[in-house]
Amino acid sequence: MTETEKTRLLVKVSTLYYIDGLNQQEISERFGISRAQISRMLSAAREEGIVQITIKDQYAEEHQYEKALAEAFGIHDVIVVHIPNADQQLIDLQLARSTAALLENVLKDQDIVAVMAGRTIASIGNEIQYFKRKNMQFVPMIGGWGAEGTSWHSNSNSRLFGEKLKSKYWLLNAPALVTSQQARNVILEEAEISEVLSLAQQANVAIIGLGQVSEQSTIVNAGFLTGEDIKEVRKLGAVANICTSFLDEKGETVVYGAESKMIGLTAREMRRIPNIIASASGEDKVPAITAALRGRWVDILVIDMETAKKVLEWHRFHPVQ
Repeated sequence: MTETEKTRLLVKVSTLYYIDGLNQQEISERFGISRAQISRMLSAAREEGIVQITIKDQYAEEHQYEKALAEAFGIHDVIVVHIPNADQQLIDLQLARSTAALLENVLKDQDIVAVMAGRTIASIGNEIQYFKRKNMQFVPMIGGWGAEGTSWHSNSNSRLFGEKLKSKYWLLNAPALVTSQQARNVILEEAEISEVLSLAQQANVAIIGLGQVSEQSTIVNAGFLTGEDIKEVRKLGAVANICTSFLDEKGETVVYGAESKMIGLTAREMRRIPNIIASASGEDKVPAITAALRGRWVDILVIDMETAKKVLEWHRFHPVQ
């Protein structure tokens, strides 16, 4: 076969595949050539420039930051949301909607889904639309933050997801923080409590938020920790809070005495969950988000563009030894 005939055949095969919509098997039968040969011919057509694929990408800037974050931290996937000139309330709403849409693609039949406390997680639950999955379960990752009832405790979030998706959900009937390690040990001996925490440890998906360590944080406003507690843990180097654990700038766990009095999954127990999805936004959370990414505590991150930019800047200008 001459070069001219070879090129003519590559053009014809490519036209049938990319323009006319025939699959490789149909082209194989038409020309009497093996399917493997058709695949090689299509690859050759791309390599020789006969086929040039262009994608009209209206999300090019978002994808740029998704790639930058993924490469900087080795994270599995990133979704960057951009709403020009939006206030924080609108950004949070869009993040919740984007995370809810992501979950429809991620969650599968038989999944056990561990759910964290927090307004971010509650917002995702409020935005999620029903999709059918068989034998899916939702389970809280931590006890109640304070005695005051709210719509974003871990139990409330577990119930919200379960009811929205018509799935089984569990409740952890215990506070997140008790008076002593002895009290914690007694509570953990209760079959009802240990069963729920054991199920959370078996989860294959977790939905979490990333908490900052400040007097304005949700864990303080909820009464879970006091302002003095936060000052103490900050002196130890903590910049982020996930589950019952705190992280320093490197993303390493901080040893903190109160952790022995907490009921819920530790960060290290959470790490065993194969797919951890986090949604986070806001300049005040930038050190916390960066720490969680540095420690590889998150597999998929949903974030807005402005916060993504600030995370990359923080990572660059606050190197760790």
